[in-house]
Amino acid sequence: MSGRSIFMVVETHNKSAFLQNMEAIITVVGFLGAGKTTLLKHLTTSYIDKGWNPFIILNDYENANLDVQQFLEQVEAKWVRALSGSCICCSGILELREFVNNIPARTNGVTLIEANGTSDSCSLMGFLGVGLNDRFLPPIQVSVVDVKNWQRRGEHNELEANQVQVSSLIVLTHVENTSADRQAFVVKDLLRLNPLAEIINMDEIDVSLLPKLSPSKNKAQKLDHLKAHWSSCSTDLPNLPSPGCIYDICNSFPKSILRVKGCTQIGNEEKYTYFERTPSGEVFIKPYNGIPITGPKLLTIGIGSELSLLKNAIESSLVAAKSRLQSL
Repeated sequence: MSGRSIFMVVETHNKSAFLQNMEAIITVVGFLGAGKTTLLKHLTTSYIDKGWNPFIILNDYENANLDVQQFLEQVEAKWVRALSGSCICCSGILELREFVNNIPARTNGVTLIEANGTSDSCSLMGFLGVGLNDRFLPPIQVSVVDVKNWQRRGEHNELEANQVQVSSLIVLTHVENTSADRQAFVVKDLLRLNPLAEIINMDEIDVSLLPKLSPSKNKAQKLDHLKAHWSSCSTDLPNLPSPGCIYDICNSFPKSILRVKGCTQIGNEEKYTYFERTPSGEVFIKPYNGIPITGPKLLTIGIGSELSLLKNAIESSLVAAKSRLQSL
């Protein structure tokens, strides 16, 4: 869309042959709920179909292991790692580098990293490119942008804008049910922030060419790093008597809680159910693949994420479920 060629052609045959023996690192960033995990699944499936061997690293403030299970239908557990409890744009960067440097060498290897939705993406790329083994190509960044909600984040608009400024590629999501005018506005705004990026929809991605992207040379605006650090919390989640409890839990949290995620069993069902509330307030419920290795959990990200808040939400949902049952 930007009119710029997305994939940089290596100028000499020798350099091309050299790069083919190195492993690409693709870091997926974007605001909470923009669709990073959906894109990562798409990339993983596409790489496997084309004979590549992806290694996946997932970062989240709380219980990134909850998301690991979603990839185990695609890859073996040894090819997925979770980095929880810290942010890879700062406090978790050393652990991330260690993860990457210890990835086994593979034929057609590619490393896919999903940063948490509050990452200072510009700082991340500055830190990640230092201290990696020389068998890796310089990391490149791919941003996921929710067209419907772009720059409608209130006090978090600056953070969302930061997350596109040093990306080589921007992938548009949630395009459906948005007008042509809205789409054109978002693309124009993105190019204002990062005129060097290519902007495409997810179905336009050719994964075999992604490793040939060059790191962005766009000059980013500095972000107050504290704006990328929010509170988070998690707690054990009991079996819930009905799906209605999920909606009760999700809807009980204030708007300052930007992300709610959970996994548990419903009623007498043997299989687990995964749910999430996005920053826009939408609640999504879907089957969970396998058994969560940390047990059923409820977690929140945002101002006011405290254990008492989570426990009160669970207790209130159980009381409401009991009341509904008695009224039948």
